[in-house]
Amino acid sequence: VQLQASGGGLVQTGGSLTLSCAASEHSLDTYAMGWFRQPPEKEREFVAFNRYSGGTTKYADSVKGRFTISGDNAKNTVYLRMNSLKPEDTAVYYCAAGFDPRPSSWENGNGVDTWGKGTQVTVSS
Repeated sequence: VQLQASGGGLVQTGGSLTLSCAASEHSLDTYAMGWFRQPPEKEREFVAFNRYSGGTTKYADSVKGRFTISGDNAKNTVYLRMNSLKPEDTAVYYCAAGFDPRPSSWENGNGVDTWGKGTQVTVSS
């Protein structure tokens, strides 16, 4: 499967953005999808996970209540709606897919089989 992420950009503090990630094949029922990010000069970190068929979602504490992950099975696309953005949300955001359905495996990145190219999100203060 190939992943194509889009929707990044420059936004002011408090603003919103929606990232999209389209998968080239299979349906969202086949695998889990999620988002990670890599802030400048920091390690890549888990952001959100969605096991669409089971409706299971999981978020990093830093984005809980502000970010929402959702999927459109008909479009093989997963979204990340980001509200109340902060400068510390500035990062390259990566879409990911994997067959491991366990949220715990996604928190450490071990559940990921395929990474998409990143999309830059910059939040100005």
